Amino acid sequence: MSDSTGLKTQSVKIWSDQSINQKSDAIAEEVPIALVYNDVSHAVMMGTPTDLEAFAIGFSLSEGIIGKKDDIYDIKCASGLDGVEVSLTISNQRFAELKERRRSLTGRTGCGICGSESLKQVRLKAKPVTNHFDVSHEAVNQAVEQLSTKQPLQNSTGAVHGAAWCNSYGNILEICEDVGRHNALDKLIGVLAQKDLLQDDYLSNGFMLVSSRASYEMVQKTAMVNASVLVAVSAATTMAIDMAQQLGVTLVGFARKNRHVTYVDS
Repeated sequence: MSDSTGLKTQSVKIWSDQSINQKSDAIAEEVPIALVYNDVSHAVMMGTPTDLEAFAIGFSLSEGIIGKKDDIYDIKCASGLDGVEVSLTISNQRFAELKERRRSLTGRTGCGICGSESLKQVRLKAKPVTNHFDVSHEAVNQAVEQLSTKQPLQNSTGAVHGAAWCNSYGNILEICEDVGRHNALDKLIGVLAQKDLLQDDYLSNGFMLVSSRASYEMVQKTAMVNASVLVAVSAATTMAIDMAQQLGVTLVGFARKNRHVTYVDS
């Protein structure tokens, strides 16, 4: 388990009002994080070295590498000069399925499909969600207003994304941060899994909130854990909208104080 706080201090020079001042500033950490399954390296992500076990669990679930948390037998994290290695031991059946996929996902922070070997690998076998939640406009507004107060790393560095789970009233119950928007959502999914909250009765009474745009992959990850609502602070892409329609995910974007856009209402 990494003991990183996710930030380091750096001496910087600030030019303001025609003068230069030197001060110590908080900088978000970004390091390579290798995910290794049964001693075989599968992906190297650029991310914030916090909540690494949650990240590994969430990534494994949202990418369909495992079907449930119990498919992971062990997780070990080791920091080195080149980054962090997260080693997972998964069931033989899941590992055999993983080898068949033959995917390389390096660079996932900036591009959701980098390294995929063919167009068929862009979309995972996500099933339409079976949970349903009617998110209210008031709940979206409440969640957005809370978001900035719940992101300590973002408030310190200005460089990270947040992903939150909100209840039916829009109160943020869980939140994770990372320099990568996909990583933040994976960490959130991992935290929910660690707390055994990826259950229908829980997921049908709340929604995901992300501080980024809504790409197809964010919709896909939401559907992979059977959550039915994704709210994004920024816009949605065409592929995200198409996928939300296909998978039965309610998709809301441009979520700001007293204003948001509903792209798909499922």
